[in-house]
Amino acid sequence: MNDSKNMILAVVISAFILLGWTWASNRYFPPAKTPAAATVVNGQPQPLPPSASGPAAAAPTALQSQATVLRSTPRVRIQTPSLAGSLNLKGAQIDDLVLVRQRQTIAKDSPPVRLLSPIGAPGAYVASFGWLGQGSAVPDANTVWTADGSLLSPGHPVTLSTQTPDGVRFEMKIAVDDGYLFTVDQRVINSSDKPLALRPTGLVSRSEKSHDPTTWTNHVGPISVFGGKADYNVDYKTLDKSGDQTFSGVSGWLGFTDKYWLTALAPGNAAMAADFRRSPTGGYQADYSLAPTVVAPGATLTTKSNLFAGAKEKVWLDRYEDSGITKISKSIDWGWFEFFMRPIFGLLMFLFKTFGNFGVAIICLTLIVRGIMFPVAQKQFQSMAAMRKVQPKLKAIQERFKDDKAKQQQEILKLYQTEKINPAAGCLPILLQIPVFYALYKVLMVSVEMRHQPFALWIHDLSAPDPATVLNLFGTLPFHPPGFLAIGVLPILLGVTMWLQFKLNPQQMDPTQQQIFAFMPWMMMFIMSPFASGLQLYWVTSNVLTILQQWWLYRRFGLHLSDTHPVHT
Repeated sequence: MNDSKNMILAVVISAFILLGWTWASNRYFPPAKTPAAATVVNGQPQPLPPSASGPAAAAPTALQSQATVLRSTPRVRIQTPSLAGSLNLKGAQIDDLVLVRQRQTIAKDSPPVRLLSPIGAPGAYVASFGWLGQGSAVPDANTVWTADGSLLSPGHPVTLSTQTPDGVRFEMKIAVDDGYLFTVDQRVINSSDKPLALRPTGLVSRSEKSHDPTTWTNHVGPISVFGGKADYNVDYKTLDKSGDQTFSGVSGWLGFTDKYWLTALAPGNAAMAADFRRSPTGGYQADYSLAPTVVAPGATLTTKSNLFAGAKEKVWLDRYEDSGITKISKSIDWGWFEFFMRPIFGLLMFLFKTFGNFGVAIICLTLIVRGIMFPVAQKQFQSMAAMRKVQPKLKAIQERFKDDKAKQQQEILKLYQTEKINPAAGCLPILLQIPVFYALYKVLMVSVEMRHQPFALWIHDLSAPDPATVLNLFGTLPFHPPGFLAIGVLPILLGVTMWLQFKLNPQQMDPTQQQIFAFMPWMMMFIMSPFASGLQLYWVTSNVLTILQQWWLYRRFGLHLSDTHPVHT
């Protein structure tokens, strides 16, 4: 094994990791299938009743504007440093929520990201809590609740209440913090003369799929954690093909995740039955119901649940996880290298807070990684330098024994022993860089903290591909080339620096390998063009540092660039 073959192997492995896992996962790890069921009301996707309770509220026959729908029902305003919107008193639904710190685009006048929308408006997406009752009336989606306040904000909870004709009082005290967590205390006061059998419930219902695609790097769709384990096997395709997915657990949560956003129900440390369900018109729902409890006359039943609705910012997820929501940080699809990604993410955030620029943070991270790997890289480059010195001798052996491959390999190994060269010395640095590169790739792909973060000049969003592409004259023409044809400045620099890096490596004697190495930098330029510019920035910086390190070391060995060419004898 020589250094060139190591490089080819590394590129092949990287390409498999980046491009091949989707096929393998779909073929060998398909999601589980269960029987189907569905409910539709008036032709529009509606919140399905948890665990097959009574019918859901009827929907409008036609969609209306969001402003019209919001004006049609009494509401309690929601205002926090992270969220804004309103709580619908009809049905006690949290159905109007925007993320005030997140914008839809990088434009200055871009509106905030909308997470939840009311039923009857486009993109309906709601969350609610309630009860299932046996032999008694319970509030439903048509119940209009009474609120003891007009504003829900941190430190100012709102209590909703309603009472049935037979004297049973239902209350929900809803609180919200500075982040994205709602706390719902459900209470039933049985002032009737008969016992009640009740099951506290909660649901999250959305009328359409997420616009974010599910990929092998980032799960989008239904998500849950029960028994301390995250389940990424159920997605929208699973529900479309197989219908309802029913399961049970204790001390977990369930909901829907987008690439950067999450809406999840966390009923606390309680046994529950849970479902992911769909309707034929495209609606999807996550719901749970707790174990039935008999509330005697004069008794009170109290349960506590949480609703996370917001951006998957790691600082908040870790805080909620520490406060008791089991592994909610798993809503970020860290993947197999979680143990490695979390420290890299923490270091990247520290650098960002230090320098105030994510692009600078990525460059500094690259310097740190290269600094840590410097001793190992030195061995790699020393091996390359030694290989370059014996290039004429290798060429002579190949010419002398070109008709006897076995003898040729024996003489080459003998030469390596005589010159004290270890051709495998270049393997370790390359293999070590693959998990680092993959971990950074995942961090850039799944971290909302990176979203819409600028670097400098034309790079205004490090989570998006380089916008200054050749085909639109580097951004001067008003159109975006499709896919891998969108070759920007950073991908071009990536190809050029990789080409220079290969020029410093020992030249291959095999003409086929020479052609591969001549073509590979430009192939990688096309492959990497659709990826995040932050990842491209990391790779270009790493290539530049590699070139400088090789050049410095070769100067110490008295080698020149012309020595990369084979000597013909």
